[in-house]
Amino acid sequence: MARLRLGPLLRHVDGASATVWVETDGPCAAEVRCADGSRGSARTFQVAGHHYALIPVTGLTPGTETAYEVRLGGAEGPGDGAHVVWPLPDSRFPASTIRTLAEDGTAELRVTFGSCRWAAPPSGGDDPVGPDALDTLATRIAADPTAARPDVLLLLGDQVYADETSQAIRRRLAARRDLSEPPGAQVADYEEYTYLYYESWLDPEVRWLLSTVPSCMIFDDHDVIDDWNTSAAWVADMRATPWWRERILSGLMSYWVYQHLGNLRPAELESDDVYAAVRATPDGTDALRAFAAAADEDPASTRWSYRRDFGRVRLLMVDTRAARVLREDERAMLDAGEARWLREQAVEGAGGFDHLLIGSSLPWLLPHLIHDAEGWASALCRGERGERWARFGENLRRRADLEHWPAFPASFEALTALVAEAGTGEGAPATVLVLSGDVHHAYVAEPAWPKGTGPDAHVLQLTCSPVHNSIPTSVTLGFRFGWSRVGRALGRRFARHADVTQAGIDWRRTGGPWFGNQLMTLTLRGRTCLLRLEQARRTRGAEARLETTEERRLS
Repeated sequence: MARLRLGPLLRHVDGASATVWVETDGPCAAEVRCADGSRGSARTFQVAGHHYALIPVTGLTPGTETAYEVRLGGAEGPGDGAHVVWPLPDSRFPASTIRTLAEDGTAELRVTFGSCRWAAPPSGGDDPVGPDALDTLATRIAADPTAARPDVLLLLGDQVYADETSQAIRRRLAARRDLSEPPGAQVADYEEYTYLYYESWLDPEVRWLLSTVPSCMIFDDHDVIDDWNTSAAWVADMRATPWWRERILSGLMSYWVYQHLGNLRPAELESDDVYAAVRATPDGTDALRAFAAAADEDPASTRWSYRRDFGRVRLLMVDTRAARVLREDERAMLDAGEARWLREQAVEGAGGFDHLLIGSSLPWLLPHLIHDAEGWASALCRGERGERWARFGENLRRRADLEHWPAFPASFEALTALVAEAGTGEGAPATVLVLSGDVHHAYVAEPAWPKGTGPDAHVLQLTCSPVHNSIPTSVTLGFRFGWSRVGRALGRRFARHADVTQAGIDWRRTGGPWFGNQLMTLTLRGRTCLLRLEQARRTRGAEARLETTEERRLS
């Protein structure tokens, strides 16, 4: 009798269908049954000895909410000895439900986002980085399931930390290999990646939250390793190590299974060649490994970015890690095909959406000092000041994580132009919002174009991080200084040193910086957009709760 190992995760939801992801401890048929009579089933597929299913649920009614349960059956299908595995026996949480979108697309939509989450310690354990914002959100929703809650959760990277493992994970790693050998206390292969997902998603509050709030995900560097794809020199150094190939293949394979599959619409799943190949054999490991190897060798061969439409809100989640072009004379955040796809999705159907959300794990607009430092380091690495400065620039950008959009100047300008184009003209959306994480603080930045050239839409950079992580004093002081006038002046000196061309726009911080474990929520209805930032806080002797730090109307 198969058992539920991880999940369920409610992933794609539209007006009439949904997908639910599960991991089981053996091959079986997985079924979702809803209280309103809708249902769906799927056979599990196998990767590296683990068994998974992504269950399509059809027959849902637009604009409604229905409870569901998960059943696992035997080899003959869902009816073969099927038994309920979710909800868990004696669960203290309300029933998991599926809320569908209204058919006319006019209903209010709540989008909550954040990034950078270390797994929370076991219940009752000491938490040195403070309360987990996702745990706290789950507790609030569970206490009053009828109250307002997110319609979708955007997780913008670093869902797991393959290079910064907990003591519990290290004990498991040490039980299967010698940690004195590289990669040491970092994960080495697919099996060890599964430990990270269990640690993160078996947290009771988070497990229930992900079962009842749909989620969209994209990776950032720590899902694989810090500084992933910073530069061509970095890639060459990593490929020279004996452990890197297994790490990168396992990272891409596990991301595909645990995160990427659920991002896809049902129609996309039906036409996905890799999904078909993995399910076509009793063991899909070789098929998925071949895909991961091709994706690593030729990033342009696959696309991790995707589009979701929520009524009249369009979301574009952009891969800012694997799609890079790293040759110093051609550096780009997105390869040509990826950049073309992004533009097509941003301008296609103009007038058909009121808000355009661009999910980028890495911020587009940063403190001016950091923006100029990234452009400076990029110019030095191109050889603008000679070989000695080029070596210094490479060392600097690795040590200081100078690898955001400004580190790819042509891509920064291209994104700036795209944002303006998408937000201009008849039928332009009310807002174009770039949603990001990564930098362990939150802020709002607003760009300003030369007079008479700006878009009609209200354009903002909204950054929110971390969900649950440490915030060193150096980060707090560094980013505060980066936003200051003195920091901006210092950045200009860096830029002049390497003759860096100034950006075609200016921008200013209009909110923040805020530091803490936090989530940002957009409430969108018609052409109105409201922003709320909430931080997880615990007062002495009290349960952690989310407290509103900032509220404002964006349009």
